[in-house]
Amino acid sequence: MHEEPSGRARGSARSGYSFDVKLWRVSKTGRKSRPFRLRWVVAGRVHGDTFTTSALAESRRSELWQAMNRRGEAFDVDSGLPESEVRAAVAAAEEASAKAPMRWFEFCRKYVASRWRTSAAKTREGMADGLAAVALAMVRRGDGVPADEHLRLAFRWGVVPGNAREEPPVDLKPAYDWLTTADRPLSDLVDTEVFEDVLYRLSYRLDGAPAAADTYKRRRRALNTALEHAVMVGELPENPLQRTRRKHVGSHDVVDRRVLVNPVQGRQMLAAVSYVGSWHRCRGRRLVAFYAVLYYAALRPAEAVGLRLADCHLPDNGWGTLTLRETRPVSGKQWTDSGERHDRRGLKAREATTDRPVPIPPVLVAILLAHLKEFGTAKEGRVFGNERGAVVGSSTYWRVWEEAREYALPPERVESPLAGRPYDLRHACITRWLNAGVPIAEVARRVGNSPEVIHRRYHGCIDGHEEAANAKITKDLEEEGDTA
Repeated sequence: MHEEPSGRARGSARSGYSFDVKLWRVSKTGRKSRPFRLRWVVAGRVHGDTFTTSALAESRRSELWQAMNRRGEAFDVDSGLPESEVRAAVAAAEEASAKAPMRWFEFCRKYVASRWRTSAAKTREGMADGLAAVALAMVRRGDGVPADEHLRLAFRWGVVPGNAREEPPVDLKPAYDWLTTADRPLSDLVDTEVFEDVLYRLSYRLDGAPAAADTYKRRRRALNTALEHAVMVGELPENPLQRTRRKHVGSHDVVDRRVLVNPVQGRQMLAAVSYVGSWHRCRGRRLVAFYAVLYYAALRPAEAVGLRLADCHLPDNGWGTLTLRETRPVSGKQWTDSGERHDRRGLKAREATTDRPVPIPPVLVAILLAHLKEFGTAKEGRVFGNERGAVVGSSTYWRVWEEAREYALPPERVESPLAGRPYDLRHACITRWLNAGVPIAEVARRVGNSPEVIHRRYHGCIDGHEEAANAKITKDLEEEGDTA
């Protein structure tokens, strides 16, 4: 093989480029498909290409020779290309990237990152969960597509900003790779067939059963906010969700009377809690007062978890006060800034610096005093903690409650909705106050809701309304009869 030396420089023109180039003559490869080969050397590194005809090979050799000798260009050491060709390739790639439509997963990743700093952990999780449901409609289907559950989990993992440069877990890698390579462009949302599938994913669970009303509303809200952002940044001309009529779903805003315990059942449930677990480990007894603040003071579970001794005024006689300042909602570690499962937030629907005083009856004062005498306070001065003094986990107070229901309720009532959740104790307390004649505005202040919410959710749980309405109708009919 003959070498034809060409211009050679003493050093590199810039990092990664060199004038030290040797260009060889065209030779034969011995293959039928591409029988002609051209090779050249840049800073000691050999580069080459093969061609179907001799003319093509000579034409390429002429291009390289002119770049070396006529234009005096440096060559890229890694690719072996003249600098002008490298610049052209980079410009073409940038132009193609600029023109390429934003894809669904990349949009979601950027959108979640833009809202991460200003969102609570629960908001982050709800946002990711809603968009993950939509992602099932925004990936192309084909042979080897991972299961929907894996796609959903991979999406939730992938949109967390802290995971942007991390390798996905081994069990999620196939689904993650599918999400990032087979996802649709964001603009596909204007396609009627695609968007119908999106609406289906908002409304149904993975097993095909209808999603709960609250789940549907949360998903739709998450998607609507994301699409409004897409319109704002110019990725979509309009929000396609605004063209669709909101699906009518049954509302969980109204409290089901079947979940409410009466005073006897409430006391029985609290007593049953104390029998859960061994006496030595105190698993149930440690949580009696926890459920009591839900039942007698209408606290949310997350508010009870964050309750501190400094927030409690517990006199020896009479009424006391719980001044709520913090809530500890449960979220996964990936959603909180602290890396803990429980986020640390202000009170729901209030400014972060405001508090909410709640008067508590003597019976609850006595229960709390007995609890503090037996168990003391947990870490950070919290009233409730687990055996190690850490935050009470939701899985803990759910398991204890489920066992207590089996102790307290007759077998035929265990499968009923009665006190099915710890949160139902809060519903029972609010209903008891309303039936006792406490004004709705005062109930709303104590429980941290608006009067409108209290009226809407508990209107059907207030006793005597039907009888009072019937009495008014009867009186009107009697007066009508007297007039006739």
